[in-house]
Amino acid sequence: MHPGLKRFSSRASWLLSPLAVLLLWALMANAGLFPQQLLVPPLHVLQAFEELLASGELQEHLQNSLSRLGLGFSLGAVGGLLFGVLMALSKTVTAYCGPLFHTLRQIPSIALIPMFVLFFGIEETFKVVIVAKAAFFPVALAASEGVKAIPRSYFEVADVYRLRWPTLLREVALPAAAPPILTGLRISLTRAWVVLVAAELLAADSGLGQMIEMSRQMLRIDVVMVGVVMAGLVGFSLDFLFRLLERHLFRWKAR
Repeated sequence: MHPGLKRFSSRASWLLSPLAVLLLWALMANAGLFPQQLLVPPLHVLQAFEELLASGELQEHLQNSLSRLGLGFSLGAVGGLLFGVLMALSKTVTAYCGPLFHTLRQIPSIALIPMFVLFFGIEETFKVVIVAKAAFFPVALAASEGVKAIPRSYFEVADVYRLRWPTLLREVALPAAAPPILTGLRISLTRAWVVLVAAELLAADSGLGQMIEMSRQMLRIDVVMVGVVMAGLVGFSLDFLFRLLERHLFRWKAR
């Protein structure tokens, strides 16, 4: 096979499974195996998508969800990064905070939604807090494990030069632990997105999850499917962009 054709086929191979699912979906819908109220044909979903775009409703819901994700993820990721590094470098922090940290990170974020609603209501604070919680623990764990894996000689050299804590973090710990930290950030970002959509399904007055829930109540399954597909595409895009960032930052590893 020609190298150019081979490269094109390898890049296009990821389209095969989505196209296969789409084809199966269309065949099952046209065969009438399920009522149309349950399994809407793809063409109807496309028409609903065009209607939502034309009215601006989809853009508004998506913008609200992404703004909550951006704020909550930023707060959770920064807090998790700082706490994870401190837990790796300080035996005192590990001794006093480690057991509680490892206990709390086992609690699913979705299980905390009812309690958070009681504390914060269904306003923006609730959504931002639940996203921050979902982002905090994976980043903190990745930062802690990444810094612990740094060779001890790095810190011995830093001790010889008597580097202060801010310089030690900026010049030694964070650059050396960057690969696992970025992986933790990527995982936490997609996890935070899933938690946000779930939170909007249960308690929100706007956002992609709220659009899905309201459409379900109105039996607009075509709009529900638009929301589901958009949620998947946004999650895939976030993960894909982070992978590109990792590849760009660590391109020297491939040499």
